[in-house]
Amino acid sequence: MTLVAGVDSSTQSCKVEVRDAETGGLVGSGRAAHPPASPPRSEQDPTAWWDALTAARAAAGHEADVAASSVAAQQHGLVVTDAAGAPLRPAKLWNDTESAPDAGWLLGQLDGGPAAWARACGSVPVAAFTIAKLSWLHRSEPDVFGRMERVMLPHDWLAWRLTGEFGTDRGDASGTGYWSPAAGDYRLDLLQVVDREIDWAALVPPVLSPELATGTGDNMAAALGLGLRPGDVAISLGTSGTVFAVSDTPTHDPTGAVAGFADATGRYLPLVCTLNATKVTDTVAGWLGVDHAGLDALALAAPTGSRGATLLPYFDGERTPNRPDAAGVLTGLRADSTREDVARAAYEGVVCGLLDGLDALVVAAVRVDGRLFLVGGGVRSTAYRHVVADLAQRPVTVVDAPELVALGASVQAAARATDAPIADVQDAWGLGSGTTTDPTASADAVAETRALYAAARDLDLD
Repeated sequence: MTLVAGVDSSTQSCKVEVRDAETGGLVGSGRAAHPPASPPRSEQDPTAWWDALTAARAAAGHEADVAASSVAAQQHGLVVTDAAGAPLRPAKLWNDTESAPDAGWLLGQLDGGPAAWARACGSVPVAAFTIAKLSWLHRSEPDVFGRMERVMLPHDWLAWRLTGEFGTDRGDASGTGYWSPAAGDYRLDLLQVVDREIDWAALVPPVLSPELATGTGDNMAAALGLGLRPGDVAISLGTSGTVFAVSDTPTHDPTGAVAGFADATGRYLPLVCTLNATKVTDTVAGWLGVDHAGLDALALAAPTGSRGATLLPYFDGERTPNRPDAAGVLTGLRADSTREDVARAAYEGVVCGLLDGLDALVVAAVRVDGRLFLVGGGVRSTAYRHVVADLAQRPVTVVDAPELVALGASVQAAARATDAPIADVQDAWGLGSGTTTDPTASADAVAETRALYAAARDLDLD
């Protein structure tokens, strides 16, 4: 039996799965926590990731028998190191919002503004993007900026520790704001906007082909683990929320709603990300004095639309729409509003924000007529499954794999270990099967719910 390992290094923890490369059968798994991090300054020491990976690998077992490993990790994070790969400071994470002013400054540095950035790198940079964090470092810590000799993403650094190879992949590179999916190459001229004196080509890692890559971004790995094909859509419910689809053609949305990422296979992965997802329902559960199961029960006891109660869930600011300084808003409360209404409004607020993202994919001419998957930690919630199916007005499939990102990383490792195309590994492993939830809400109730959410969202713009 040829064994491979897939690593999911997320914001909250590191998960490792060891699988049979031929069948995908799980033979071992392990998990270890990461230090907590929250906006506006959301940072972690990369060595803590390595310690967690080491512990998770040991728990998974079979280390000596693993033929290949791949690391999927949180996108966008900035790791700056010396020539030996030692971090010069804590890594700034995707949900760090201190770089919001820098993202705004960057937009004004190209003639044509956001549209010019979208044409150049497929996306309009926001605070989450690596290029905004580099600008922050240049502005805020010039001494560290002047000493950096390598610029890495979280998966780059962990893969380097595992393999000794300095490299990245097209999927994760496409979330930096300085690599173009359409051109398939770095846009060093965009990095020169941050600093024109640096030899950026010497600092950024080479982009490995899908057949040779030793890792990718977490969303790209989730797409691998689902076996997504063009037309399929995934909604991910984790600390953040994402909506993404596999496309045969690159996108460049000048509004910035759709990030024009690449995937890990040679296709593209247009994606919309919201900053607030399961953390919102966790918070509301605390307000109401219940656990996750209790919040589920309360929400399922309320009707679609929460009897007018509407939550705009911008608890930590928001990325899409780009409002890093926004706060949450609860509207539509009346004297007869109940705990059940507030509970359901929390789920519906998160889901409405994500369905705005699905609408943005349609506007960007991305096919979304295939299967709709629900992934991430939120899939354990019955309420989330029903609310997504109801408000999307289409069946929702939850796959059987609980650690989808680690599974996708395992797929990438198996393709490399067996010298097989990624699609062949996905087919052999039978990916994409699961449990389906059908919608039950009326179209009128859904239309009213989404209209109330849109009104709250647009009111916040004023």
